[in-house]
Amino acid sequence: MARSHLTLAALATSAVPGLDVAGAAAFGGAHASDFDSAILTGRDGRHWIIRVPRSPRAESEQSADLVALRALSAGVRTRLPFAVSAFAGQAPLDGTRAIVYEFVYGHKVALRDLDAGPDSLAASVGKAIAAIHSLPTSFVADAGLPVLTAGECLRACVTLADRASATGLVPASLIGRWERATEDAKLWQFQPTVINGALGADSFLTADGAVTGVLGWQELRVADPARDLQWLLANDPVADSAFDAYSRTRGASDRQVRQRAMFYAELEVAKWLLHGTDTRDTAIVDDAVAMLTGLADSVRNDVMNPIGAQTMPTMAVDEVEAFLARSERAV
Repeated sequence: MARSHLTLAALATSAVPGLDVAGAAAFGGAHASDFDSAILTGRDGRHWIIRVPRSPRAESEQSADLVALRALSAGVRTRLPFAVSAFAGQAPLDGTRAIVYEFVYGHKVALRDLDAGPDSLAASVGKAIAAIHSLPTSFVADAGLPVLTAGECLRACVTLADRASATGLVPASLIGRWERATEDAKLWQFQPTVINGALGADSFLTADGAVTGVLGWQELRVADPARDLQWLLANDPVADSAFDAYSRTRGASDRQVRQRAMFYAELEVAKWLLHGTDTRDTAIVDDAVAMLTGLADSVRNDVMNPIGAQTMPTMAVDEVEAFLARSERAV
């Protein structure tokens, strides 16, 4: 049963010395959330978020997020054009812990509702991602977080594609397509950067047409910047605006970043398939097979445009959002 916002407010006062709570309200959707959450208003007018994980997976995610937030020092944060929440305190509860964070202001916008254009919200998202990728990599290594080379990123993709292929459920045309992508040396000539590693439309808080905050840092690491961009490809106008702004901000040194992002987007469906086979969930397996079949159909007559080319079919926005919703419920 979900914990009430009053219970969470009481926990927050024990977690944060001197916190004087003047008001509290439930935060987020309780029906599909991995956390019990509440937004708190202090007597001084400041706002806070308290979260208690409901599952071991959520607890692990929160712990990883906390490590990342501590690694993002005040000096690192000054390089970002948006706010990142900060740890305020914690309190033990029923074998887990409640974490209190400073509140980051802004509202979420679905991928389908992002506007496009040079000065659009999509462009602001592209600039925000570029700012993350421009951070110095040293602080990630100093925090003991993963630091991957380009070769290691490639090997991880090969392993994932091979595992999916071994199920016998991936269309042969996709297997060949993925093999060609992993064998394209030019595609993998990039400099690893700091990445968030878990970006999606829900990661961004916005106000007045600009990104005001980025949430969810549990996958912070040094790796392939394309991983942070693959989710944009479900909406062509949004992707065009975001990638243009990203390239203007970072420069055009990584000419294949969009093509690798396309590869990662396809491998997300392979991950979904493997999740279904690993958990022996036939509904997930059937769903993933249908998605892979649809993807194979969309590229069957597009042999002149492999992953390394400029144009590439992707899932429609509603298909991606439905897929992500299913993933969040099942993982």
